Amino acid sequence: MAERKSVYQFGYRRSADQDSKSPVRRPVVIVGAGPVGLTAAIDLAQRGIASVVLDDADRIGEGSRAICFSKRSLEIMDRLGLGERLVEKGVTWKVGKVFLGEHQVYAFDLLPEAGHKMPAFINLQQYYLEGYLVERAAELPLIDLRWRNRVTAVERHNGFARLTVETPEGEYRLDADWCLACDGARSKVRDCLGLKFEGHTFEERFLIADVKMSAEYPTERWFWFDPPFHSGQSALLHRQPDNVWRIDLQLGPDADPEEEKQPSRVLPRLKRMLGDRKFELEWVSVYRFNCARLKKFVHGRVVFAGDSAHQVSPFGARGANSGIQDAENLVWKLALVLKGEAQECLIESYELERGQAADENIGHSTRSTDFIAPRTKHERVLRNAVLQLAPHTPFARRMVNSGRLSVASEYDTPLSTKDLEAFGGSAKLGLPIPDAPIEDRDGKQCFLLQTLSDDFELLYVKDGARPNVPEGLRLTVIGEDFIDRDGVFASRFDATPGSAFLLRPDHHLCARMRRYDGNRVREALARAKGISK
Repeated sequence: MAERKSVYQFGYRRSADQDSKSPVRRPVVIVGAGPVGLTAAIDLAQRGIASVVLDDADRIGEGSRAICFSKRSLEIMDRLGLGERLVEKGVTWKVGKVFLGEHQVYAFDLLPEAGHKMPAFINLQQYYLEGYLVERAAELPLIDLRWRNRVTAVERHNGFARLTVETPEGEYRLDADWCLACDGARSKVRDCLGLKFEGHTFEERFLIADVKMSAEYPTERWFWFDPPFHSGQSALLHRQPDNVWRIDLQLGPDADPEEEKQPSRVLPRLKRMLGDRKFELEWVSVYRFNCARLKKFVHGRVVFAGDSAHQVSPFGARGANSGIQDAENLVWKLALVLKGEAQECLIESYELERGQAADENIGHSTRSTDFIAPRTKHERVLRNAVLQLAPHTPFARRMVNSGRLSVASEYDTPLSTKDLEAFGGSAKLGLPIPDAPIEDRDGKQCFLLQTLSDDFELLYVKDGARPNVPEGLRLTVIGEDFIDRDGVFASRFDATPGSAFLLRPDHHLCARMRRYDGNRVREALARAKGISK
């Protein structure tokens, strides 16, 4: 098996904080330089907030690991300056097909409509994403990224957290107004605070293999139940960049993980699947997984995000994508608190909203796993009956579950103002707004999402003079600042002249009205900032 050499490796450097006799205090310390931690650091920097990022490694991990990045994650990355680069390198796809044996039983299209800048999904090895994030972080002077800085202790104090950090030159201590624990499934911060997950560990084991080969398979997600090359189990095939293909094979609960990773076991399985095609095995792993979460994500000034806060099965690509959304949800709120524009209690809404998302993701992941790997004979009989009926009946197709693919989470929280008027379209309160093609004042084609700010913003559909909006609220007038030439914005927002749509800094829709009302907008802004009257 060929070993992929790490594309990115970093050297340790001494920090001035290590020379201080007493702990230096920083506004934000992020533990973990993976996708979640780096997303948070970049987003904070773009909002003018400095952070220190600590990671115990000196390189980006080998193996593809997470590979499926959703439309919502790509929209977030685009706001952070990376979206186009990711799409250019990644493999774009939107169609999935499900097979029973050799026969297709179901197919789906994740983005059947046009008019979006970002695709439904890309496949991209996690090491590329992390590498691009590191390069983007290096462009921002407000990010201090420290490799081979391992957190060994965390103490919670009134108004700050104190971290003990181990380096090749010894220990030092660092105080943080806020500590973001983005250090993954084996979180050291979580262990230091004595926190435990609540949930379920699945006994079923799966093999992941990255295989390099030339193949003419379509760029689609293919999932098999009981394929001829892997009888009685399931299999998954995805294309990645560089002619690398991800293959997942169900092994059963009794598989020995060390034995199953040996080439003598892996290669015959792959040859049965791929036939006489030449291939090279790049990386292999055997895993089982949890569907579990911390009861609370916010513990004083220590906040957990990503896998350190919750874990799900890989079916549905909900792990890395939900972690990226955690970071986005947390950062705009934390920035407001640090700038004195909101009270600390706003951070509790992070726990509420992303707790809802975690419960949703865990529920989807649990149901997917139960369908893919039935635990009893009767469950398997029912599953197989559904698959047999799926080609012929819509109700059975809706029951087929090879992993419900990640989408943006809808928040039902006090931060949103309830509709007083009826609205149709695909824009929904509590969801990020849908993208739409528009034109700027010069007639240049662009997309709505790429024009938005990182702050609260009001979209107003022109109907006479520009409204007077509260101070600090950005106003964009559709029909003046941008033109909805094809009517896509009007359709997706059910927008009529005089309509107004209030967006949070994470582009979630938090209020809308048929006619602009300054008092309602001010009330909605206060609610979105967690300010109660």
